[in-house]
Amino acid sequence: MTSETRSLNALLQTATIEDHEEVLRACDASLKQSKQDIRSLHAKVVALLKLDRYEDALHILEDGGGTLKDEAQLETSYALYKTGQLDEARRIATNVDDDRGARHVEAQALYRLEDFDHSALLYRQLAETHAPIDNEENDVRINGGATDAQLEWSRKGHLVQKKKPGREDLEAFELAYNAACASIARGELGQGEILLRRSQDLCNALDDLTEAEKVAELLPIRVQQLYVSIRLGKSDDAEKLASQIAPNDIPDASTRRVAEINRIAASPEITNPYLPHRILHAATPVPKTDKLFTIQSDRVEENKLVLDLLISKYGGVVTSTTKCLTECPPPTISSHLTTVSVLNAAARAQCQLGKIGIKHMLPLLEQRPLDVGLAMVVIQLYILTNNHGSAVTVLESLLKHLEASNTSTDQDVRFAPGLVATVVSLYTLQGRKKQIRTELAKAASYWRHKSKPPKSLLQAAGVALLESSRSADEAASREIYSTLHREDPNSKIATAGYVAAHAFSTIPVDEQASKLTPTSRLIADIDVSALEQAGVLQPTVGPNAAQAASRKRALDEQPKPAKKRLRKSRLPKDYDPNKTPDPERWLPLRERSSYRPKGKKGRQKFAALTQGGVEKGGETAGAPSGKSSEGVIKPATGGGGKAKSKKKSKK
Repeated sequence: MTSETRSLNALLQTATIEDHEEVLRACDASLKQSKQDIRSLHAKVVALLKLDRYEDALHILEDGGGTLKDEAQLETSYALYKTGQLDEARRIATNVDDDRGARHVEAQALYRLEDFDHSALLYRQLAETHAPIDNEENDVRINGGATDAQLEWSRKGHLVQKKKPGREDLEAFELAYNAACASIARGELGQGEILLRRSQDLCNALDDLTEAEKVAELLPIRVQQLYVSIRLGKSDDAEKLASQIAPNDIPDASTRRVAEINRIAASPEITNPYLPHRILHAATPVPKTDKLFTIQSDRVEENKLVLDLLISKYGGVVTSTTKCLTECPPPTISSHLTTVSVLNAAARAQCQLGKIGIKHMLPLLEQRPLDVGLAMVVIQLYILTNNHGSAVTVLESLLKHLEASNTSTDQDVRFAPGLVATVVSLYTLQGRKKQIRTELAKAASYWRHKSKPPKSLLQAAGVALLESSRSADEAASREIYSTLHREDPNSKIATAGYVAAHAFSTIPVDEQASKLTPTSRLIADIDVSALEQAGVLQPTVGPNAAQAASRKRALDEQPKPAKKRLRKSRLPKDYDPNKTPDPERWLPLRERSSYRPKGKKGRQKFAALTQGGVEKGGETAGAPSGKSSEGVIKPATGGGGKAKSKKKSKK
């Protein structure tokens, strides 16, 4: 029996069987003779992995004992990786030394665990060494490009060595697709759109793929094209792409979920929010082996909360967001947590804007003074109501609370580039240049001592401090640009700032200045004579004198009276320009000299009230003859009838 088993093992070693089912039957026949034959068990595990029967392979490895696991460590780690047991797969693959296959499994496990830093490092090491297997070099480049794209999405773009796509990235549709994803993550949407179109063309031109396989490969590309069209505001293209995507035809559950969300976002207007709410909540759950990345799952959760707000489920949104904020209390600048805080505030205010929304959120801000997302909502509402002063007060209160904390993470939040940019923007609206320089100087002083300072913030601080005349600010600008120039000597921005900051110091900058574009080249296309003829101001006696002279009027110049022009629409219909207007036209009718009352009673009353009339024979008109009318007012009489004062006589 032993000789038969050995002959069968020898046959398996020398045979070149490409049908894995046949290999599996041969292994089963061998194991009937010896159930604990390690070589047969190992061959069976490999055959099961080739047939994508990963669970069965794990059962064989468990039943085979420690000896089989020690001999088949690579197969064990790969089976664990394919079944979603990523931590255990990474641990076993790490223990395998000098094995390129184990390095591939380890890199892939780290990629799915979202440890993109170490995954990218492993792929760089694999790319630097010789690949003994055909097409392995291409696979390493594809997986390395996918890792770089994930680094960009996770805000670790400084670890990516290759920022611009090369010629080799345009040779395969997978490479073009990964390069497009990296460009989209950096915000280069136009370049991403071009690369996605290139990836689509390369996929359609392949001859070794069937039509069904091409459709399966093109669906993720179209889903990404739909996202780019939405971001670029191309609503017509987005609707057209959305109509071409059938989520049920996508085999990957994660890609299918992303496609469903993008199709909802491509809708021009959500007239019935209950419909997308039902579609999103009725989607098939994503399995463990194909789960979404954190950045994707966070966006899915945020979209669900937004749809809950649209259908007025305020209580549910408050409950779920409060639970999330309790597990990860502020302060934080995490994109997901700040968005959750914003949605929590919107639910509590029931999506009210203006003063009503502020009234609901201010008590909440007193309870959570370190909540950056909530503070940003209140600031935005104040800005919408054109109340910039209150917006600055809220932001300064947030900064004050953050500065009072002693933890390093809170200080990172305090001097986060986005928060500093918000402060600078509000100060700019109020014209507070001194406060802008102070804020940028504090932020630059904090980040300058860190290992990875944000370059954009240091550059903004350097420019602001260069405009100051204070010696302390000039010294700070020299330190900032010295740091930037030391980290990147080839940067023209850093070099120009370094030269400008050290222009009045004793440090020579001729070598750095020689690397900049000469001034003659910068002004080569400028025609000075044409500018002068066009009216360029030339202050010959100084700017102040010129301004004073422009404000003074020569003595011989006499001011000309402005010619008044009456609007035709305001002129009366019977207006005659040759006729002198009535000077009493602005007086009330009763006060005009031409006023004559109507009726007998009106004339009598008017005659009695008239004073200063024309005298006749030494008497005033309207007064009794022979008596002075001074101070005498004749009361008005009745209607001319006799008073009826008689009483009835008694009979």
